[in-house]
Amino acid sequence: MYMDTEKEKLKLLGRNIAKYRKNLGYSQNKFVEIINISREHLAKIETGRRRLSLKLLFKIADSLNVSEKVFFEF
Repeated sequence: MYMDTEKEKLKLLGRNIAKYRKNLGYSQNKFVEIINISREHLAKIETGRRRLSLKLLFKIADSLNVSEKVFFEF
């Protein structure tokens, strides 16, 4: 499926991050303690309302024990 807007891609990226977080049983509150960002920041990332740096993406992937590329499997 072709995604033509950045906004759509950010939503899908965020959904994938949330999926892997939930698969490990982490609440947003628990996970933000691990990655050291605010819950509001994570909520906006997971709903596609905020971009994230590669540094943070790598930190999230490491904390969830997955490869960064799984977040881009739309």
